[in-house]
Formats: sequence, C-alpha cells, structure tokens
Amino acid sequence: MSTLKYWVWLSAMMELRPKTRCALLDVFGDPEAVYFADERQLLDRVQLAPAEREHVLHKSLERTNNILEVCQRDGISILTLADAAYPKRLSNIFDPPVVLYIRGRLPAVDEEAAIAVVGTRKATPYGIKMARQMGFELTKGGGLVVTGLAGGVDSAAAEGALRAGGHCVGVLGCAIDDIYPKWNGPLFNDVAVSGALVSEYPPGEPIQRRYFPERNRIISGLSLGVTVVEAPVGSGSLITANLASEQGREVFVVPGNADQANYIGSNALIRSGAALVSTGWDVLSDFEFLFPERLAKPDPAKLLAFSREERQNVGSAPPVPEPERTVARPVQPENGHGFAKLRVRNDRKRIDNAGKREYIDLQEQLSGLSENQLKIVSAIDGPGIHVDDIIERTGLPVASVLSELTLLQIKGFVSQETGKRFTLNIHRP
Repeated sequence: MSTLKYWVWLSAMMELRPKTRCALLDVFGDPEAVYFADERQLLDRVQLAPAEREHVLHKSLERTNNILEVCQRDGISILTLADAAYPKRLSNIFDPPVVLYIRGRLPAVDEEAAIAVVGTRKATPYGIKMARQMGFELTKGGGLVVTGLAGGVDSAAAEGALRAGGHCVGVLGCAIDDIYPKWNGPLFNDVAVSGALVSEYPPGEPIQRRYFPERNRIISGLSLGVTVVEAPVGSGSLITANLASEQGREVFVVPGNADQANYIGSNALIRSGAALVSTGWDVLSDFEFLFPERLAKPDPAKLLAFSREERQNVGSAPPVPEPERTVARPVQPENGHGFAKLRVRNDRKRIDNAGKREYIDLQEQLSGLSENQLKIVSAIDGPGIHVDDIIERTGLPVASVLSELTLLQIKGFVSQETGKRFTLNIHRP
C-alpha cells in the first residue's frame, strides 16, 4: 500500500497531461521518486511549465488517502503501470495511463482478440442496428468488445456483446465512480458485473471536456483493431481511428449512405485505406491466425435468431434519457382470469371517461417476448427481487440475464430499484 499511494498521487494530478506523467516516470523511475524530488531536481531533469512544477511540489496526500478509502470501500481495483496484470498492449502506447481504476473484473486483454467498436452519440437507427449487430457477432465469434459506453453506437455495441452472453470492457471518460450519460446507469452496471469498467480518472474526479478525447487512446490501446460504425465530420470516433493508426492497430469501417452527413467521416476513412466491413467475422477473420483456437465464424442460425429478435425489440431505436421518477400509487385488485396485465401510466385528468383502462391485457405482448425474457418475467414473482435470485431461478448465464433485463426495462415490463433489485410493472390478479 505504501508504494501504491504514490501511484495514486501521481495519477490524481489531473493538472498534468498523460504524457507529462509518463515523462516524469521515465526520468525518475517510479512515482515515489517523483514525490520526493525537490524543485532543483525537477528544474534540472524535466521540462515542466511553472504551474505543472508547482503541482508536483505540492506533497499533500490527503486526496490520495481519500481515493484509496473510496476504492477499498466500493470494491474498485487499482492497476498500476508496474503491475504484471497491466495489459502489455496498452503499456506499449506512447502515453499509457499510469493507473487504471477498475470496476468489475478486467479480462486478460493481451490474450483476447479485443476489438473496439466506436461511433457517434447521435446515431441513426441504422447505426444503432449495425453497432448492436457488430457487438453480438464479435462476441459470438470469440472476440472481446471494447467501447466507450457513450450513448448511441458505443452503448449499442455493448448491448450486443451482452446479448451474445459474453462480456465487454467499457472505457470511461469520467471518474470510475461516475456515470455519463446519467441515464445509462443500467448498462454501466451490467458491463461492470459481466466484464469491466475502466478509467484513468479516480473516484470523485469532476468531468472535464478533455477527458473524452484522452480516453480514446485507451480504447484503441487495449484493442487489436478499431471498428468505426458511424462517424460524421468532427466525431470523436475519428480521433480514436487516428490514434489506432498511430498505435499500429487495424481500422475497420461499416459503410453508410454517401448522402448522409453521419457517414461523411466514416466513408472518408475507407477512402484513406481503412478496411470496409459489414459483419463481425469480417473483422475477426484478420486475426484468426493469432487465435486459432479462440476465433471461429459464428453459427448462422444464432445470427439469424438474433436478427429476428432485433426486429421485434423496441430497443432498436437510440436510447433516450430516463423519465423523471414518479411515486408509485397503490394498485387496487382487479378482476381477471389468469393473465398478466401491464400498468399504464395515466396522468391525464379524467373527465367523463369511465371506460378508460388503467391496464393493458398483455397476452399479445407477452407472446412477443423471447424465451429467456419470459423466464425472467416468471422469476420476478414479487417486488424488489434481487438480480442474484433471478439468475438462480432462471438458470441463465449472468450476462444473458443482465442484457435481457435491460431490454425488459426498455420495453416497460420491468423497473430497476436500488441495490440491483427489480420489480415487474405487471399486476397479477
């Protein structure tokens, strides 16, 4: 712990750019030596701006101790550049993060065919569909999806990976204990449970605009290649693609309509030499020789089943912010004959509308759910059922339960409460 605190101290100096922190390590060897360096040593050995030098000379460990306490309390792992478990693939880039804060369990990235899937936050329905499909197919083919978990393309790719029953890595442009965008909390939690959330920004660090382009080097650095699904001019995903090229990674692009603004950047990458792809195997086949026992073309039947289910899902549209929470009103028992009924919010003032229903017969809607979704609905037999109980009752893989719960929330069948507990928005008479 005594050595770790100096790593955390150095990582928490956000006034320093990543390359400056790396330069200090190159000169002094380790963060403890940086901490004990005096002003003369800093002047003689490192080129620092006066403001940067002032921050390095500020030796208080109060914030460092607070960070360590929060990490220990909340189960956040800390991986330093000197640790054997730190991904070598990432450590070899020009300016690796000196510390990675991790929620969940980071896979052995160097042993995985890790592929980044990135794109615009303001994605078209086609972009969302292709991102989700790419995440699903990459995972089914044996790959590991890495993404930024922003809204739009990034989130859709993560959803696809979880739907495939796999895990993925979400690289955050905010503090490890923060969620941005706020409405994406359920997906963040799902990724943390089945894979890992990774950030170089410690708990409690306020968001700054520069953090998002900075984190892009980590997305590409963890990956063998970057797949751009949809990128207009000025998109951050183009920055990731450029960083990937500089780091010696492969760049793949899903093509889009030439007359759509959201694909101007994507199509320009193809003209510049990026590989055009339309499926996950188009990407993974380039790395099959590196992982002969791990990668395989996905079963066409499973891909077809996924496509059919996608056409039925309400979640095929871009995610939208959660509505404001309302206080649930007690529901009076109703007469029924053994079928479930979905609660429908009705905020309108009732005037001469005695015949208006508060519930919708779900027989037809339930028939549109997948087999796994029906198992989950059946398992939630009361209010506030913990996710661990749902997993045990259904017998389904953890990742499958988490992904299906997300879709059921989108469709309105399920609501999530604190402590990873779920309640059906269904009245059983």
